[in-house]
Amino acid sequence: MPWYADGLQFECSQCGDCCSGEPGYVFVDESEIEALLVETKLEREDFEKKFLRRVGRDYSLKEYPDGDCIFLDPKSRRCLVYNARPIQCRTWPFWDSTLAGPTDWKETCEACPGAGKGKMYSFEEIEIRRKEKSV
Repeated sequence: MPWYADGLQFECSQCGDCCSGEPGYVFVDESEIEALLVETKLEREDFEKKFLRRVGRDYSLKEYPDGDCIFLDPKSRRCLVYNARPIQCRTWPFWDSTLAGPTDWKETCEACPGAGKGKMYSFEEIEIRRKEKSV
């Protein structure tokens, strides 16, 4: 059994910290794009121009020059599309990279005010989220 077999605590504080920082990628598939189209009420072409960038054959959300997600409101630090946020965002902090070992989880707890606090997620719940998308 993995080191987190007894479960882990997490409660999103909606601080926006996981949506900012180092530049990177938030890859989105067609179903996620469709949900974002509904949420933003934009036509596909306008949405693509404003919010997506091509990375090979895939799409990723654009970022501000400082690495913040394009959907992170700079003033409120809240997600503008929280109800339709991509799987990568919804599964935070239960990613392969944060669950690799206790030290990785400890670093996650130091960086994320909601990690290690709040609701206790069982091993099964963590695994469902972790396996939704490899990050």
